Amino acid sequence: MKQMSSAAVRQMFLDFFKSKGHTIEPSAPLVPKDDPTLLWINSGVATMKKYFDGEIIPKNPRLTSAQKSIRTNDIENVGHTARHQTFFEMLGNFSVGDYFKDQAVAYAWEFLTSPQWLDFDPEKLYMTIYPKDETAYNCWIKQGVDPSHIYRLEDNFWDIGVGPSGPDSEIFYDRGQENNDVALDDPENYPGGENARYLEIWNLVFSQFNHLPDGRFVDQPHKNIDTGMGLERIVSVIQDAPTNFETDLFLPIIQATEKLSAQKTYGVDKDDDIAFKIIADHARAVTFAIGDGALPSNEGRGYVLRRLIRRASLNGRKLGIQGSFLAQLVPIVGQIMESYYPEVLQQKDFIAKVIATEEERFSETLNEGLALLKAEIDQVKAQKQTVLQGDVAFKLFDTYGFPYELTVESAGEAGLTVDQAGFDAQMQAQKDRARKARGDRQSMGSQDELLMDIKTPSQFVGYDHLEVAGAQLQNIIVADAQVDQVTTGSAQVIFDQTPFYAEMGGQVGDLGQILASDGTLVAQVVDVQHAPNGQNLHSLQVQAPLTVGERYTLAIDADFRKKVRRNHTATHLLDQALRNILGEHTHQAGSLVEPDYLRFDFTSLEKVTPEQLQQIEQLVNEQIWQEIPVETIETDLETAKKMGAIALFDNKYGDQVRVVKISDFSLELCGGTHVQNTAEIGIFKITAETAVGAGVRRITAVTSQAAFQYYEEQGQYLTAVQQELKVPQAQGLLDKVVQLETELKTSQKQLQELQAQAAQQQASSLLDQVETVGNYRLVTAIVSASNMNELRQIADTWKQKASSDILVLGAKLGTKANLLVAVNPKVQVAELQANSLIKAIAPAIAGGGGGRADLAQAGGKNAAGLQEALQKAHTLIAAAE
Repeated sequence: MKQMSSAAVRQMFLDFFKSKGHTIEPSAPLVPKDDPTLLWINSGVATMKKYFDGEIIPKNPRLTSAQKSIRTNDIENVGHTARHQTFFEMLGNFSVGDYFKDQAVAYAWEFLTSPQWLDFDPEKLYMTIYPKDETAYNCWIKQGVDPSHIYRLEDNFWDIGVGPSGPDSEIFYDRGQENNDVALDDPENYPGGENARYLEIWNLVFSQFNHLPDGRFVDQPHKNIDTGMGLERIVSVIQDAPTNFETDLFLPIIQATEKLSAQKTYGVDKDDDIAFKIIADHARAVTFAIGDGALPSNEGRGYVLRRLIRRASLNGRKLGIQGSFLAQLVPIVGQIMESYYPEVLQQKDFIAKVIATEEERFSETLNEGLALLKAEIDQVKAQKQTVLQGDVAFKLFDTYGFPYELTVESAGEAGLTVDQAGFDAQMQAQKDRARKARGDRQSMGSQDELLMDIKTPSQFVGYDHLEVAGAQLQNIIVADAQVDQVTTGSAQVIFDQTPFYAEMGGQVGDLGQILASDGTLVAQVVDVQHAPNGQNLHSLQVQAPLTVGERYTLAIDADFRKKVRRNHTATHLLDQALRNILGEHTHQAGSLVEPDYLRFDFTSLEKVTPEQLQQIEQLVNEQIWQEIPVETIETDLETAKKMGAIALFDNKYGDQVRVVKISDFSLELCGGTHVQNTAEIGIFKITAETAVGAGVRRITAVTSQAAFQYYEEQGQYLTAVQQELKVPQAQGLLDKVVQLETELKTSQKQLQELQAQAAQQQASSLLDQVETVGNYRLVTAIVSASNMNELRQIADTWKQKASSDILVLGAKLGTKANLLVAVNPKVQVAELQANSLIKAIAPAIAGGGGGRADLAQAGGKNAAGLQEALQKAHTLIAAAE
């Protein structure tokens, strides 16, 4: 076996499959593009779905990749086991309808055992296969594998539900009985069993069936190969590391953490080692995730990020690290991965800033959570209970990032236990909500054999032509079947050439007409998409007979195209203006180019200020007014990257690409249609800037005629306001608004003073109405108050007057209600604390609330329950000792 670095192993894998005719696919971003079924890219095959389900036919059916991935199903296991990670790399080779089992097995065996490659000892390799898969068994035998090294296991079948599925064959490396955690005669001591001796290093999936919705498995028209080898696992074998964490992928992070701790050393204490591993894993995950556009938030992938950062921060505290530290590990992660992911170091300052900001926010939140936990523990003890409820533990976990174990530990120190069943129920409910939110979207569709088999060539000529005469009709598809003629209704068609642009990269497809040779209308083109083999697939509303082999005139809606291309070029200008004004870390998160407007989503931690929006708008318009020629350069992908071209959309680029160049201002990879000169855009106007998700903002804008119409509408609104306020000149509107605001503030202040006087008068009369209830003096009343502030004013007067021990007030606000409870600190007992009383009586008004021991408040929807709430307070006070 060769001794190699992780970088060398990754490169050797890719080089091996490149030598076997595979195209190396770049590692896709962790944030999925156009795939709502995934929170993260979680495997190599996740990026190949478009090929496997037949949506797109790749130019080369042989593909290989090193794909960065995140899986979060087992976050709690990270650090406690040898192999669990949230972030990992999956090495894979893929065949899309090309070679199958025999060749896949041969490639795997050669790469693992050949002296030219990994040079593993064949005697240390074991395979598992699906019991009924005799073909796979014979493939391994053919390579010279000893039959005693092949195990048949029912689990060796890859199935994710509806879609592609099939048997698989896993490859295990025998690390020796000395590395085992079970005895030699233990029934789990075999490849595939629960043991530490046989380490799974590679899984070969033979995707040969379609799993139908009715449960049947039928042969796929095109059989595929999908393999996955975890880089961390194979490196642990090559570097003879006890776990993945002792490899060069993790050790530098752990060593940097040791220096930050200055108290703890890795490998000395088991509990400390768990903390070191969690920090190393989470540092990698959050660094890559933020680099790929994810940002911390309270939902979705942002919630996962927040949770990982908080777990790492808490484990840093266990190691004696004070304050924020995780951001300091970002450069270490970048240095480890630089050979294949240089972008991490390029973005390290931005990534570190995001992490540091989140760490500081968590530090503040942690103090709040600790205070809440102490208050809850005190309340449980005051009520002479011994169990902290599961919903409290879950709130601490979900809202404040407290691991369940920390709550258990703190409760234990106070002599309490935690209701784990209640916590688990809350956790499951959250998972169910998340699953429901995702819906029933299937992760991979079944292959469309009809479209996949249509390989007739079709050329897009729409960059240079708005109309093509003599285009030959190649294929007609009606109701999922090919026909030679269609006379009316809906149909999909392919021509040998077409000026119609197919929707891609955010730009909508063209609209237009199909005309007969005599100029009569035959069909309306209502949509254009790409067929699996790349042809432009036109969706039609047919009005006269269309026949395969006949020639037609294809005419796009020129006005529609003109508006779309103005907005598309403006999108490029906007993208660069955002980078210039907000910073190079800002990048696109989605776009839509319509004829009437454009929409651009981008990553940003903060809302764009009005001043920044004005600067962005000004910068775009300056490029328009300079009348800059828009150049289009056709070249190969590598040359385009060397030119510095930015991929505006995603990775769907072939070997030959189009680079759109706007002087020295913008250089983008883009296959869309564009103006010839920026002057054609006319004018650019931002109409809205909003948040659309965690760390993602959206700008909506208009150009040309639509921008003029927008200004016209705004002018009409301004004129209407001017007339309403009777201001002769528009320039005087601001002064008039300021004057009205000043008058309004004066009126509001006078109203507040009157309300305060009324509250004092009301308080002076009702605060004398003291009754003795049990051992306490009590004032209760339903008062006239328009808001909670007026209730608090009465409570202030009560506090100064000290006429009773307890005050309970209610106020009716239409159908809604407010409650306030105040308790003199000198007479507080556990069951009569204001926050305890308010929680007990608020349900009567269908509400809830909280506060301090001396003052608490609540709001509710049921004003009719106010009298019941006051009576409930009366009863509780009477029963108190």
